[in-house]
Amino acid sequence: MIEHLLANNEEAAAVILFGIGFTMLLFHKNLIKKLIGMNIMDSGIFLFLASMGYIEGRRAPILTEGVQEVSAYINPVPAGLVLTGIVVSVSVTAVMLSLSIRLYKRYHTLDLDEIYLRSRHQMEDR
Repeated sequence: MIEHLLANNEEAAAVILFGIGFTMLLFHKNLIKKLIGMNIMDSGIFLFLASMGYIEGRRAPILTEGVQEVSAYINPVPAGLVLTGIVVSVSVTAVMLSLSIRLYKRYHTLDLDEIYLRSRHQMEDR
């Protein structure tokens, strides 16, 4: 088992990162900590996709030196997916940060339980 983990250390690191991020997302009540957990999960997924797309001994898919065999190059699709995912992740992070700022300005806290209770009290007062 240890030999398998050492042979696949990128995948093991990706699973550990995903687990850390998922745990933060589940157990923390602070919105900023949840956002950090989501970004750690994203990093784990990107690491996993990038490690699955890499094949030892192959080159980037740029035709050089007249080599045109497909078996000489790696598949560029996983790298494209990772780049697209990073762009989407940055966009989602920006939107979540802006919503967190709005929630803090309105409720003066980033604790989800407090926000829920204060919003319930505001609804009852109307």
